[in-house]
Amino acid sequence: MSLYIYIHTHTHNHTFLFFFLSVSIYLHLFLYIIQNHFTYVRTEHMVHSEEDGEEVVVIRSYDHCTDRARVERLERSCEIGHNDRIFLFTDTLGDPICRIRNSLLHNMLVAEVGNELVGSVQGTIKLVTVHDNLVKAGYVLGLRVAPPHRRRGIGLVLVRKLEEWFAAHGVDYAYMATQKDNDASLRLFVGKLGYDSFLSPAILVNPVNRRLRLPSGIAIRKLKVEEAELRYRRHVAETAEFFPDDIDRILRNKLSLGTWVAYYNKRDDYNVGNWAMLSVWNSGEVFKLRIGKAPLGCLVLTKGSNLIGKYLSCVGLTALPDLFTPFGFYFVYGVHTEGQFPMCGRLVRALSEHVNNMAARDSECKVIVTEIGGKGGDDLRRYIPHWKLLSCDDDLWCIKPMKLDVELASSTRSRSLFVDPREV
Repeated sequence: MSLYIYIHTHTHNHTFLFFFLSVSIYLHLFLYIIQNHFTYVRTEHMVHSEEDGEEVVVIRSYDHCTDRARVERLERSCEIGHNDRIFLFTDTLGDPICRIRNSLLHNMLVAEVGNELVGSVQGTIKLVTVHDNLVKAGYVLGLRVAPPHRRRGIGLVLVRKLEEWFAAHGVDYAYMATQKDNDASLRLFVGKLGYDSFLSPAILVNPVNRRLRLPSGIAIRKLKVEEAELRYRRHVAETAEFFPDDIDRILRNKLSLGTWVAYYNKRDDYNVGNWAMLSVWNSGEVFKLRIGKAPLGCLVLTKGSNLIGKYLSCVGLTALPDLFTPFGFYFVYGVHTEGQFPMCGRLVRALSEHVNNMAARDSECKVIVTEIGGKGGDDLRRYIPHWKLLSCDDDLWCIKPMKLDVELASSTRSRSLFVDPREV
C-alpha cells in the first residue's frame, strides 16, 4: 500500500509539474505574440478645428468588437479613385482589416473625437528587396478621415503614430501608394512627412470576357508551389523592387489560385529561351468593390452593353459588366518574362487570356487587375488586355527612410516592380 501511494504521488507531482511548465510556455508565447503583432496603442493629441477651436483626438489600436461597424461606416463615407470622375467604394465583407490580415505583421489604428470614430490607418511590415538589399519595409495603406473632420491634422497624427510602430519594429523604409493628382495625399506624405516619389506603376483593368480560344502554338502549365517559388527567387528576386522574402507564404496562401508558365510548343532558333509566368490572387474573397460615381457616359455604356451583351460576344467584343453593384476581381501578380519581345509578349497575352477563362467560370469575378511598373513595364502593358476607361496610369509609390544610416532609395526604372497581392 505504501509503495502504491508513493508511486501514485510521485507520478501526480510529475504530471502537475509538466502541466505547470506547459501553461508557462504557452503564456510566454501568447504574450510574445501580443507584444509583437497586436501592440495596443492609445495616445491623445490636440488638433485644430476652425469651428470648435482645439479638440482632443484619441489615437488607439483597432478593437474588432467595438470598432467593426463604425469603421465600416467610415469606409462607406470615404471615396477612393484614380481621377476626379470615377470613385470606388469598398465592401470589406465585415472584416475591416481584410487587406492586411494575410500579412504576418500588421496593425490598424483608429482616431476618435469624443465618441465618434473619425479616422483610421493600416500598416504592414515585411522583409523585401530594395536596391539589391534585403530590408524591413513598412507599408502605409487605408488612410481614411471622415469628410467633416478633414484638414484638421488627424491624418498626419495617424500616420505618425503608425510610423512609431514601424520604428519600434526596426523598419528601414516606410512606403505608400497614391495617385499623381491626389494633391491632399501628396501634401501630407511628401510635404509634411518627408516621403519621396519612387516608382510610377500602371494599374491595368480588364472586364472578364467570355471564354477565349487560346493560341495553339503555346503551351501553358500550372507550376507546383515549390517550382514557382524557385523560379521567382532565381529570376525575379534579384531584378525586382519590393520582392517579398516570404514569397513562399504568398504562393501557399488559400487566396493564391496558382502560378502558370507559358512557352512555345515548337522550339526553334526564333523562340528558344522565351517563356513567361504569372500568378493569380482572388481578391474578391477578401473584399468587394463598387463604382459609386462615374461619368454619365460610363453608366450609359454599362447599361447599354449589358442589354446587347449577347450580340457583342458574337462579334468578338466584350460587354462592360455592371460595376455599380459590388463585384469581385482577380489580381495578377509576379508577371515575369525571359527572352525577347515580341515573342515573350505574346506568351504574356496567352497567359492573360488563360486567366480570363478562369475568371469566366467565377460568377463573382467581374474584372482582372494587373499592376506593372519599372523596367519592362511599358513593353508588358501592350500585351496585357485592358480597358483604358477603367485603367490607371498615374499611380505613384512614395518612400521614406526610417533610419539615419539608411540611404534614400531614389526613383528608378532600371528594375521591375513586384506588387504584393496581400496589400492590394
